[in-house]
Formats: sequence, structure tokens, C-alpha cells
Amino acid sequence: MTQAPPAGPRTRQEQRTLYLALSALLMGMLLAALDQTIVATALPTIVSELGGLDHLSWVVTAYLLAATAGTPLWGKLGDQYGRKKLFQAAITIFLVGSALCGVAQDMAGLIAFRAVQGLGGGGLMVLSMAIVGDLVPPRERGRYQGLFGAVFGASSVLGPLLGGLFVDHLSWRWVFYVNLPLGVLALLVIAAVLHIPVRRDRHRIDYLGTLLIAAVATCVVLGTSLGGTTWEWDSPGVLGLAVLGAALLAWFVRVERRAAEPVLPPALFRVRTFTLCAVISFVIGFAMFGSMTYLPTFLQVVHGITPTLSGVHMLPMVLGILTTSTLSGQLISRTGRWKVYPVLGTAVTVLGLLLLHNLDADSGTWEMSAYFLVFGAGLGLVLQVIVLVVQNAVRYEDLGVATSGATFFRSIGAAVGVSVFGTVFAARLGPRLESALAGERLPPGVTPRTLAEDPRAVAGLEPGQRAAALDAYSISITDVFLWAVPVTAVAFGLACLLRETPLRASVQAPDSSETLGLNPVTRSSREELLRALTVLSSRAGRRDLYAGLVADAGLTLRPATGWLLLRMHRDGHVEPALLADRYGLDRTVIAAGAREAEERRLAEREGLGLSLTPAGHDIAARLAAAREAALAALLGDWWTPERPRDLTVLVRQLSRDLGGGGGETPREEPDRRP
Repeated sequence: MTQAPPAGPRTRQEQRTLYLALSALLMGMLLAALDQTIVATALPTIVSELGGLDHLSWVVTAYLLAATAGTPLWGKLGDQYGRKKLFQAAITIFLVGSALCGVAQDMAGLIAFRAVQGLGGGGLMVLSMAIVGDLVPPRERGRYQGLFGAVFGASSVLGPLLGGLFVDHLSWRWVFYVNLPLGVLALLVIAAVLHIPVRRDRHRIDYLGTLLIAAVATCVVLGTSLGGTTWEWDSPGVLGLAVLGAALLAWFVRVERRAAEPVLPPALFRVRTFTLCAVISFVIGFAMFGSMTYLPTFLQVVHGITPTLSGVHMLPMVLGILTTSTLSGQLISRTGRWKVYPVLGTAVTVLGLLLLHNLDADSGTWEMSAYFLVFGAGLGLVLQVIVLVVQNAVRYEDLGVATSGATFFRSIGAAVGVSVFGTVFAARLGPRLESALAGERLPPGVTPRTLAEDPRAVAGLEPGQRAAALDAYSISITDVFLWAVPVTAVAFGLACLLRETPLRASVQAPDSSETLGLNPVTRSSREELLRALTVLSSRAGRRDLYAGLVADAGLTLRPATGWLLLRMHRDGHVEPALLADRYGLDRTVIAAGAREAEERRLAEREGLGLSLTPAGHDIAARLAAAREAALAALLGDWWTPERPRDLTVLVRQLSRDLGGGGGETPREEPDRRP
């Protein structure tokens, strides 16, 4: 179990070291998050130079599969062997993969190197967030978690733009080379300033289960990407992959039933809500990443838009995702009602796919932007709520694996979606080009096949031929959105079957890595609940938390007095003026609380500071009990007499650590009393 750093104020040098370490962690996470989005706008240029348009999807899929398979292993290996060493190893693997991708000379090599890069990227994601828990105590964690959440939003916006800028002004290879200086800098900073103890938390790591589920996913992706293009759907190769995938899946289920710490416990699928949400997550990943991969190709090839501007054109979709995911989360927190969002979200996503299918070479900028916005808005409505619903449906003991299960299915859906979209596109492009250009006298060396492999060759055709070729490209790309409609309609039907149950307050604080990131989230139930309660407590501290605690304890004190008493209860001697300056509080508010504590003989002056009197200890204990009860109330029906012991310990430790902390500062006027 990860322990928080010791309490007490940090020196200026310690604070500077913490900021440097957090900056390096943020940089590592940003690199991994960017690599899920930065490549899309560069793909048309990459396949034009390296060839293999029919295998374009594997440039994305190889990264996703490797990252998804490696993520659970990185987390548990970090617990056993020390997160610093594992994080350095993840950066190194990621940088080696990036360098190899940059020098790739053919599509096969690039795909293989992207898998190496993805393996390191999965480690960057999971370990950077875990190390924050080693550096920052829970009472301060809420201040920094927002920064890590912002990384996912920023990568969604910056990825398509940076990919286009590098292609236009440098080379597509800089999409990968840019990782090298940033990654090396992060590596050096981590080596110099990151000092965390190595605590060996033993795990029974499910290596075989991880290998089997990765193999099953690979069979599915290979079958869907090769079927209909390289092989016929009824060919021995596709049928063999289907049989092999089914056999491996059966083996996986058998292994997971016996594993001490299974990657995906089969018992979870007995929970109806989890099963429904797993399928919906798969479909949303399928539609979201499949579209994000092929829309830049449509913009650059059919509309002749530069890679940079294609990134700009993608922003309405990103804006739709970020806006509705944030808005739905806030509305759910206020109302407790959630079912409308997955139902409405899947319906709007279906509408968005139909609108995208109607795009053609004559579509205007505003029309495309509106369609992208609608599609993104539908996705955002589902992304936020699915994780909340899964967390609400399971026991506390299953909270961690249920969260990772929901995000795992979204990751696999993304990989399958990209491959299916690629298959549909490739299977239709060649025949359509041959039909459109039949009987045409093409330039020397140009054939429908070469046009299908290199989109840049279209520019060398006569105007009439170019229009016919672009029309073939347009229809082939937009057809993939039509094929996604029935799949998303299934998700809509499943969303209608969800049973709306009241949400526990403790699950109404999702993390951006759970809702926007594509890598599975791997946290234990304790770590997940600790993160959520810390965020919720920080939010409550900005409102009237301490006025409520004082009232719940049956006291008539200023909120600031209650805050100071809990602070002294935890830390002993405190200096009110220094605390006010440290947390940016109104000195008069804190001074009024300190004065009341002295007047009531709950605290006594020692120089510039205060310490509790015996009467103050009694009152502080009542406030601490009220703080613990307030945290327990967030847990809903998890907090029962039969609750696990570690849940009781967690609430008590968190109550003590948060009480009087900077994330729970009182807000009141100096002369105000409850």
C-alpha cells in the first residue's frame, strides 16, 4: 500500500524539487497521450511515402494493442520493484520506439516500432499517475490531479494540430522525433530529483491472463483488418484466426477463474450493468478512434486541405467531446440522474455518423464543422457516464478491476474500430477507382492500384480523372461511417436497457484518464476510492464544509475555528498567520478563528502559534468524528457493518489527513458566525 509523504510544510527547496518532479511526470504523460492523437493527421503523408494504404490502420492499432496489453503489468511491476526504475524503463522503451519509428523505411517496420512505442507509452500513463501518490499526501493531491487531467484535454487539442504542423513544415518523421528531446529531458529530471522509497508490495501477477487477452485482441484485429482485403472473409486464414481467437478466449476465461489477481475477473460479467457498459464502452471506442483516424485522410485527400488545417478542422469534434463530457459530469453531480446521458449520447453519435456519411467533395467548412461537432458531442455524453455507472454497480472490492475493465473494453474497441474502418475503406477504394477510371488514359506508371497506395498521385491526373478519383476516395471513406451506424445503434439499445439506480457520491468524481484516455486505468479499489474522495473533499472545502462539520458536531464555532482545531489535532503546534499565507486565505478570517479558539480556552498561545488545550482536544475529536462521518456518507451502501476492514482504515486515515488541510479551507467573512 502506498503511503503518503510525511505531514508538515515543505521548505522552498523541497517545493521546487516537487514541482520539477511533477513537471517530468506531466511531460511523460503528455508524450504518451499525444501519441494517441498526433499520428492521425500525418497518416496520409506517411502512407504516401511508405506505401501500404490498406494497412494504414495498423500504424494506430499496433500502438493501442501494445499499450493496452502492457498497462496492467506496468502497474503491478512498479509496486514490486519500485516505480522510479520502472518509469525510467518505460521512458527508455518509448524513446527507442520513437526513434525507430522516425527512421522506418517501410510500413512493416513502422508498425513493429509503433508496438514498441506503445509498450513504453502504457507504462508512462499508469506509472506517472501512481508516482503522484508517492510524492503528494492525499490532503494536497486534489491540487495536482487537475493538472494531470488537463493533459488529456490538451493532448486531444494539440495532437492533431502538432501532427499537421510537423508534416507541413518539417517531415512526418518529426511526429516521432519530437518525443526524443522531451523524453530525454524528463529522464534526466527524474534521475536527478525523483526520490521515492521502494516499497515492495507483492502481487501474484497474471502474466498468462495478460498474454492471452492480448492474443485474443490480436486475433480479432488481424481478422478484421486482413479479411476482405488481403484474404477473403471465408479464407482459411480468416477462419483460422476466428477459431484460434475463440480457443484463446476459452483458455483465458479458465485462467481468470483460477488467478489470484485476475486481469479481468469473469465474475464481473454476472453484474448486468457492468456487462452492458462494457459493450457500450467497446462501441464508443470503436466509433471514436476509427473516425479520428480516417477523418484527417478525408480532409487531406478529398478536400486537399493541408495537414495543419486538417488538425484545425478536427477541433470542433474535440470541442464537442470535451464540452459534453464536462457538462454531463457536472449535471450528474448536481441531480444524481444519469441514464439520459448514455441514451442521448449514443443516439446523437448515430446521428453524427449519418451526417459524416453524407460528406463529399463539395461539403463546405461550416457544414463539416457542424457535423464534427455533433459527432463529438454524442461521444462526450457517453464517455463520462459509463465509468460512473460501472463504479456504482459493483462492490467496493471490485471497484478497481471494474474501472479497469470498462476502460479496457474502450481500448480494445478503439483498436478494432480502426482496423474495421481500414478494412471497409481499403476493400471499397480499389474497385471504385478501377470503375471510376475504366477506359481512361492515365499518366505513365499510374494505375488504379498505385492511386490506392499513394493518395498524392491523384494530383497528377487530368481534371476530370482527378474528380472521379477523389469521388472514389470520398465515397470509400464516408462509407466507413455508415458501417459504424448499426454497431452504435446496438449501443443505443443497450443504453436503454440500463437500470437507473442512485449514484453513490463517491463515484461522482471521474478522472480524465478514465473518461478521455484510451489506455486502461489500473488502480486498486483503495487507490481509486482515495483519489475520488480526495477530489470530492477538495470541492467540498471550497463551499461550506466546515460550517456543516461544526453543526454536525453540535458546536457553535466559526468554520475557521473548526478548521484550526482539526489542524492542531493533526499537526500539534500551528501558526495561523503562516497557514493563511500558505493557502492564500484571508488573514482576518483565520485570525478571528484563532481568537475564538483562545477565548473559548480550546487553544493556548505559544509564541506566534497555537496548541490545543485538554478541552480543545475533546472538541477537536468531535470535529474529527464529524469529518469521518461526512466521508463515510459519500460511500452510500458500501459503508455497512459488514464493510471490509481496509475501507474503515481508509476513511479514518483520510479523515485525519484531510481535516484542516489546504484542500479544505474555510470560506467566510470575519464577523460571520454559524
